Amino acid sequence: MVRVLRTVLLLMLALCLALGLSCCSGSSASAEDQDATGSGAGAAPLPVLQTQEKPEEETEMKLWIGETEVPVSWEENDSVEAIKELLPLTIQMSPYGGFEQVGPIGQSVTKNDRQTTTHPGDIVLYSGNQIVVFYGSNSWAYTMLGHIDLTREELADLLGSEAVTLKLE
Repeated sequence: MVRVLRTVLLLMLALCLALGLSCCSGSSASAEDQDATGSGAGAAPLPVLQTQEKPEEETEMKLWIGETEVPVSWEENDSVEAIKELLPLTIQMSPYGGFEQVGPIGQSVTKNDRQTTTHPGDIVLYSGNQIVVFYGSNSWAYTMLGHIDLTREELADLLGSEAVTLKLE
C-alpha cells in the first residue's frame, strides 16, 4: 500500500513539474535573443526598469564638546546603535585622572568590553552606562564607540582643564 501511494505521489509531482515547465517555456525570445538571431530585426529593445535607491537616512551622530562640534569616526557596533536610540543626549562630564572626561548616559546600553589601551580622541563606553572621552591614554576593559579626529593638543584644550558638557545628536 505504501508503495502504491509513493508511486502515485511521484507521478503527481512529475505531472505538476511537467505542466509548470510547459507554461514557462513559451516560444518568445527576449529582445537580445531576437536581435542576435535576426528574427527581431527592427523591433525596439524592451526598456530596462531601473530601481532608484532611497537615500540613506542620516544616522550619523554628531558630537559637541561645550559649544564646539568635533569630527568623529564612529564604530559600527551594537553599543553605538543603542546610544543612537537615546538621542539627543546631553551629558555632564567630569575630568578624571588627568587623561579623560567621564559622564553618565542615564541608563545602561549594550556593551562588548575588551581590554583596550586607549589613545587621545578615543570615545568608549565604560560599565555600560558611562561615556569616556580620552585626551590621554589608559588601559582598561571598554567598549569602543568612536574616535575624535583632533590632535592631542586640541583635545587637551577642549577637555583638559575643567568639567565639560557633551552633546550627542
